[in-house]
Amino acid sequence: MDTAAALTALPDDAPGTPALHLVGTDPEQLFVTRLRSSANHFAAAAGATSAVVREAVPPARHRRSRCRVVLRWEDGAESDVTFLGPARHATVAGPAALAATTSGFDVAIQQWLTEGRPESPLWLVPDEDSPAGTAVDVAAWLST
Repeated sequence: MDTAAALTALPDDAPGTPALHLVGTDPEQLFVTRLRSSANHFAAAAGATSAVVREAVPPARHRRSRCRVVLRWEDGAESDVTFLGPARHATVAGPAALAATTSGFDVAIQQWLTEGRPESPLWLVPDEDSPAGTAVDVAAWLST
């Protein structure tokens, strides 16, 4: 982690939400921090009482980005959902490549949650690392 990094609130946070975001130069850490700080937005989008981002993995050439969100409902029930984003393209390198492949990942997750967590074989893919055994392929969902 960049020792010169500072914490600051981003303008897209809801008023009164004490979310902190890492501001620094490490794009992978920025990706993870942005997803983790979106938990309140994910809960609101799903109509849940709370949400925790249990896993946030930035993309690399050999792997897709991942975000695992656990939603808690008023009755105490929990939903554990894993989202897959794009892999980083090998032809583009550096922070610009990460920004290009991950921009909007958190917004797409919120949108899927807002739409009632729709399920379809078109975008629910097998995922052995997910507790449910499946993951939402965000790119496939957005293309439908």
